[in-house]
Amino acid sequence: MKRILIISLIFSLIVITSFIKNSTKKIDEELFSLKENISDLNLELDNVKLEFDYLSSPEKLISYQNLYFENKLTQKNISEISNIDFTKEKILTSDLKIIDTEK
Repeated sequence: MKRILIISLIFSLIVITSFIKNSTKKIDEELFSLKENISDLNLELDNVKLEFDYLSSPEKLISYQNLYFENKLTQKNISEISNIDFTKEKILTSDLKIIDTEK
């Protein structure tokens, strides 16, 4: 009788240990997946921050222009910008339509 009790106890401990090990393995896999997703999102966030910092204002662009391009770039008024159409045999240019968004 004692032997059966000891064998059943050992068997139940083995089953419980196996169940716990499988559960922790699944949790570890989910955790790894979440960490990978977080690292991808952090990289994307860094890229968006860089883009925002770089293109956030005309003043910054002018300062970057002075820093990196010296006098190679010139400032244009938006009404001087044209649209170029390359779809036909001839190159067509047209003025941009400026939409007033402050209404």
